[in-house]
Amino acid sequence: MTSADGGGGRAADAGRPLLLGVRHHGPGSARAVRAALAAARPRTVLIEGPPEADALIPLAADAGMRPPVALLAHAVDEPGRSAFWPMAAFSPEWVALRWALEHGVPARFIDLPATHTLAGERAEAEQADGGDGLRGDPLAALAEVAGYDDVERWWEDVVEHRTSGDPFAPFAALEEAMGALRETYDGDRRDLVREAYMRGQVRLAQREFGPDGVAVVCGAWHVPALRRKAAVAADRALLKGLPKVKADLTWVPWTHRRLARAGGYGAGIDSPGWYAHLFDAPDRPVERWLTKVAVLLREEDRIVSPAHVIEAVRLAETLAAVRGRPLPGLGETTDAVRAVLCEGSDVPLALVRDRLVVGDVLGEVPAGAPAVPLRRDLDRSQRRLRLKPEAEDRELALDLRKETDAERSRLLHRLRLLHVAWGEPAASHGDTGTFRERWRLRWEPELSVRVAEAGVWGTTVLAAATAKAETDAVAARALAEVTALAERCLLAGLPDALPTVMRVLADRAALDTDVGHLAQALPALVRSLRYGDVRGTDTGALAEVAAGLAERIFVGLPAACASLDADAADEMRRHVDAVHGAVAMLGDGPRIRWRAVLRVLSGRDTVPGVVRGRAVRLLLDEGELDPAEAARLMGLALSPGTPPGDAAAWIEGFVGGGSGGGLLLVHDERLLGLVDGWLTSVPAEAFTDVLPLLRRTFSAYEPGARRTLGELIRRGKRTSAVETGTPGFAAGLDEGRADAVLPVVRLLLGLDGDRHRETVVGG
Repeated sequence: MTSADGGGGRAADAGRPLLLGVRHHGPGSARAVRAALAAARPRTVLIEGPPEADALIPLAADAGMRPPVALLAHAVDEPGRSAFWPMAAFSPEWVALRWALEHGVPARFIDLPATHTLAGERAEAEQADGGDGLRGDPLAALAEVAGYDDVERWWEDVVEHRTSGDPFAPFAALEEAMGALRETYDGDRRDLVREAYMRGQVRLAQREFGPDGVAVVCGAWHVPALRRKAAVAADRALLKGLPKVKADLTWVPWTHRRLARAGGYGAGIDSPGWYAHLFDAPDRPVERWLTKVAVLLREEDRIVSPAHVIEAVRLAETLAAVRGRPLPGLGETTDAVRAVLCEGSDVPLALVRDRLVVGDVLGEVPAGAPAVPLRRDLDRSQRRLRLKPEAEDRELALDLRKETDAERSRLLHRLRLLHVAWGEPAASHGDTGTFRERWRLRWEPELSVRVAEAGVWGTTVLAAATAKAETDAVAARALAEVTALAERCLLAGLPDALPTVMRVLADRAALDTDVGHLAQALPALVRSLRYGDVRGTDTGALAEVAAGLAERIFVGLPAACASLDADAADEMRRHVDAVHGAVAMLGDGPRIRWRAVLRVLSGRDTVPGVVRGRAVRLLLDEGELDPAEAARLMGLALSPGTPPGDAAAWIEGFVGGGSGGGLLLVHDERLLGLVDGWLTSVPAEAFTDVLPLLRRTFSAYEPGARRTLGELIRRGKRTSAVETGTPGFAAGLDEGRADAVLPVVRLLLGLDGDRHRETVVGG
């Protein structure tokens, strides 16, 4: 073996283990490990990782295993307490595993067992090395000593761009450098405990395979500690009395994005996609990389030619020469891409970094990998419904009239109930019907932990979601939580959970006398009634509860609106909006009762101005109040006897809150004139008090509406637009202008084709 002073050959280190100190997820380290193992031919390979995963090592040779993957350990009694050991194709640990399996050499993990790791206060992957000082990033200290301000650039120059030479030399150099660093900082207690356990495993392997038949692949930081002779008794004393929990381990898919530091992984790298390219490229890595960039930019409809790629390669090589680097690195290629392929713009460069430098590669694990029953049921559902987990964001449009899409919807809603956020509902593009849904899907590695946690609720997704919904219903504190849960049960297709949820809902609704709580609960309940037609769910019990809630709101709302402060009044206005939208779906009877309630609110002086103004606006929109009456009520609210603050609140209720009030003022000049006249009459001393409220009201308008209103006011067209012939304003309908749009309407509705066919047949 190679000695620490850099001498070549195994003979120089006869009788000692081959210690290969690496940088986690470094392609140069991975290539060096492969070369060193091929030269040394050890009889066993020991790898930094949880020893409970030894039984999972053979799966690394399975055809269904495709990195990046991770070893997942979780506490059996508390699945949320978990740890990950990620590995990419360019990770030295993965390369060592594959080499051992391909050559029939036993491989073992030798880090501190997961039973102790998970029992500690920090339930996280031990490779996620954080902390302060040198231990936080020892390679950064080496880079600084070498005169580099960027550890990635230093590592590329001294390791990644090294292509030939003594296979043991880089490990000897790193061991010597780390030894010097550890003379200054020897690690924290966690390091000392881990290294004591690893030394014990190395001793056992040497007794079994011979003193020089052992190769160890571990983080470079640990090599000096493993090389140093330590008393067995001292190591055992460090390991005595460590806390333990029962742990299960398995392989799970991982992503390049989660390998990146930006993903929160402490031992991560800045550019996993770039490192994967360096590891996989057989030759000419710069030319191949810039070709990938060109393909990506062309797919995004940017003009990139072969000449651009040639010029970018030349520029990258020139930059490397000027900067004294052996080969162009990521910095040089990025500068070349920005200057040549992106024409100086950082916008397409951000796309290159996201898609290529980091990337969204998602690994795969074979079906035979251990998993909780819930995960196996989820895998079966994903295959049956053709919903493949992917690391990239993608939108999924569902038509609930199709059985497959309906089942996909139910699966995604059930997973959301279990807090497995694989999909999130997305805004529909013009689809307002209840039979269409749009989802944004993205599979993150952490979801494997969420699935393991959800396994306590059942062995199938349906059973687990049902049990979780029943438990959540009983534990819910607010009535709105129960009604929202009832809606989610209908969306998820959980008929067995509905009886429990409905019983809790009926009990809470009967006991809750707060009108605000009832108003919060009603919208979700009414929305649930719409799902009966599309999803085939019996919503009779929900309809009874919804009708009862609505009636109690009608009775209690006027009294609940009295004597409210500004914040409570604004919240009550939002409740009125929510109830109005819900009542519209309850039928004619409740709608008539609701309009009567709005009339009471609009004319009662004890009701805050923001609520009165909104009641008048809702009645106007419903056609229950003619414009002249609305103008009269506005005039009363804005009369000189009304305090400016109350008048401003009335205006906010009437034309604010994103209710299309801007267009209303544009097209009804009587109302605009009243607002303008009131505003110009506000005393100077009161104007600063009402200004924030008015700014909030008018800032919510669309830019076009604000611009039109400003133009009308600037020209003085407050009450005389009809008389002066301002376009778009008249006492009656302009039939000529209205007829002008009919051809377009007929074309949109497809009526012109019908008329043409009728003409042909009649002729």
